[in-house]
Amino acid sequence: MLSSVLRKGVAASGRRVASIGGGGVRSMATIDMAVREAICQGLDEEMERDENVFIMGEEVAQYQGAYKVTKGLFQKYGDKRVIDTPITEMGFTGLGVGASFHDLKPVIEFMTINFSMQAIDQVVNGAAKQFYMSGGDLACPIVFRGPNGFSAGTAAQHSQCFGAWYSSCPGLKVVSPYSSEDAKGLIKAAIRDPNPVMVLEHELMYGISFPMSDEAQSKDWVVPIGQAKIEREGTDVTIISFSKPVGLALEAAEVMATKGVSCEVINLLSLRPLDRKTIIASAKKTGRVVSLEQGWPQCGISSEIAAILMETDAFNYLDAPMERVTGADVPMPYAADLEKAALPQLEDVVAAIERTTYRSMAA
Repeated sequence: MLSSVLRKGVAASGRRVASIGGGGVRSMATIDMAVREAICQGLDEEMERDENVFIMGEEVAQYQGAYKVTKGLFQKYGDKRVIDTPITEMGFTGLGVGASFHDLKPVIEFMTINFSMQAIDQVVNGAAKQFYMSGGDLACPIVFRGPNGFSAGTAAQHSQCFGAWYSSCPGLKVVSPYSSEDAKGLIKAAIRDPNPVMVLEHELMYGISFPMSDEAQSKDWVVPIGQAKIEREGTDVTIISFSKPVGLALEAAEVMATKGVSCEVINLLSLRPLDRKTIIASAKKTGRVVSLEQGWPQCGISSEIAAILMETDAFNYLDAPMERVTGADVPMPYAADLEKAALPQLEDVVAAIERTTYRSMAA
């Protein structure tokens, strides 16, 4: 069930828009489009634009994607450019990395980013480091994509957030979209980038619809890698997040607004490189920072944000210590009630904001 924040501004009626991944309801200049459709539209446009782009992974072709993200692409481009593979992440990722060294642009889908652990050598040692180790002679224009983080009831081995893991690796760019516009723009930017890019989507966002502006529906729509987006302007405290928790941050901002607290919400979009400029500027503006992520606390994205604030002149503008709201420092439980307890909830974010704005000093 969509929250009021997600529903806000979504077009509700109008004429149909016919294109692969672009099915939506047009109302004036916007359409209501699900995240999975936005990603598919971005893939379609880039495959149409550049014949060297191809997709490879488990069930991406005839089944049209495990989450129907690649729906219609096999029928349009055929089995030379939309390739079903055996269940061997190490194998098809290695093939993709090799293909990228020969002027092709593979998009590798992992059924979940958790399964990329089977291909960690190919991603990190094969793709991310190759340009450096070849002295700049061998670029690796490859995209790795798939659902990241927890789903629902998928337990410890299928619920990890790899944002911090992959963003710690030089040579690899890492992005994580929230809305449909983010998802389309970032997948297009990733495909066009000459470097390996890890696109961390979220399974529970695929079916969520967001308004797509007329500009975002254009084939020229690209979201630059390395630039965060201010989802909501505010003056009292900055909430920094990425992926699905951005929605939670916006909900918390709505709650705090009723209490007279103005929250600025930053959607990071890019985890490597991080938009340090936007983070620092917002921290200086509000004087208080709360970071929010579903990953573990140790060595997380929030930890890097804290380091940025400590190591720059942003520190001199802080009126309170930064607060981190993260997943619990445990493997993800399977039971629904324990899973909920292991993930940040609205009350956790509100409590952190109240602590950093001195409305509650309870730990």
